[in-house]
Amino acid sequence: MNLLLKLARSIDWVNDKVGRAALWLVLLASLISAGNAISRYGFNLSSNAMLEVQWYLFSAVFLLCSGYTFLRNEHVRIDLVSNRLTAKGRNWVDIVGIVLFLLPVCVMLVTMSWPSFVESYVNDEQSSNAGGLIRWPVRLLIPVGFTLLGLQAVSELIKRIAFVAGRAPDPLTKGGHVGAHADAEGAK
Repeated sequence: MNLLLKLARSIDWVNDKVGRAALWLVLLASLISAGNAISRYGFNLSSNAMLEVQWYLFSAVFLLCSGYTFLRNEHVRIDLVSNRLTAKGRNWVDIVGIVLFLLPVCVMLVTMSWPSFVESYVNDEQSSNAGGLIRWPVRLLIPVGFTLLGLQAVSELIKRIAFVAGRAPDPLTKGGHVGAHADAEGAK
């Protein structure tokens, strides 16, 4: 179990670094968006490439931060049922959800999106918009993003199984998770 927990910490580290780096893309996307608005409405100039850069950056933030968001336990969750469960019960619900839903969806999306990326890369697919960008970078984000999310799902699965087995702290509470709760505790 110690080796698996070490693997989980390594996955957590990767998603933390990728997520924190990708968060800077929000600032870049905002600046580009403001620049696009100013150039369009102030100078009557527009660039399809810059508009596409905006949605490429949005895609990058959304996809590259999905594993980071899961690491920090900040995904949308319906707490109507889980709030009534014990800590072990909540972890069991997550174990079942990860095994039956999240991991299969991640595997399916990675395997289905990879050929699309390869075809786009090999054919040097371009945007259909005049002055648009090449498409393969944004197509690559899909398998990369879902690989990061799938890896984080493996990490969370390991941590939850370790908790249920009595070998690790509860990953859903303060002190047992690398995420927002642990950051808040460290700030006190």
